[in-house]
Amino acid sequence: MSKQDAYIALMCSLPGSERLFVAKQPPLSRIRLDRRLTALTPEDSKVLKILEHTLSWSAYDMDVSDAQAIQRCKQAMEDIPQPTLRKLFMERMELRSVVAALRLRKRGEPAPSGPFGVGRWSRHIPANWGDPSFRLERLMPWIKEATQLLENEDPLGLERLLLSISHKQLKRHAARHMFDFEAVAIYVLIWNIFDRWAQSSAAEAAKRFEKLAQQAMADFADVDFEGASA
Repeated sequence: MSKQDAYIALMCSLPGSERLFVAKQPPLSRIRLDRRLTALTPEDSKVLKILEHTLSWSAYDMDVSDAQAIQRCKQAMEDIPQPTLRKLFMERMELRSVVAALRLRKRGEPAPSGPFGVGRWSRHIPANWGDPSFRLERLMPWIKEATQLLENEDPLGLERLLLSISHKQLKRHAARHMFDFEAVAIYVLIWNIFDRWAQSSAAEAAKRFEKLAQQAMADFADVDFEGASA
């Protein structure tokens, strides 16, 4: 069986997902999903593991330094050859960067002295620290709601919002991929969103977002992410 035929068969074997936040659990267990993923080539399996690990909330322990987080993201970009997957990776990291900035500002931290976070807005965010939406409200209209959830001390609501945004981003990319490796990778990342929501609690959400603020990634001036996300 050719790789193309194998991936068509794989995608056809994966069950459709219910609406996010309505389903109490993912449409199939991780064990069953991993069994199906054995159809991937070794190269594609490696890329998928890199994506899942780098985008996982739990992959960043409290003792991970900014330098380590930076290197992890830089290495991931070098190891992901597919343009669509590189783009969705950058979208997720930009989302995290904005949320980290919101949390730090809420704490009363001053504007970073240099680039902040990952992606197109690493210099824009510090330059617009005093604006409620960092002057990104047209591109990221969700920032206003995220700010309100932070003010209301509602970490579970914030997690729900961010998972919903990530889900929409992935579904947008999924519309352009049906039976290739990108389609498989997007399905797995959506599965992870369902799984995260199924495990969510207010206490755990608060811990995760505190981690995010503490691990806010700065000093990306030597990493050319803009070209990768174009």
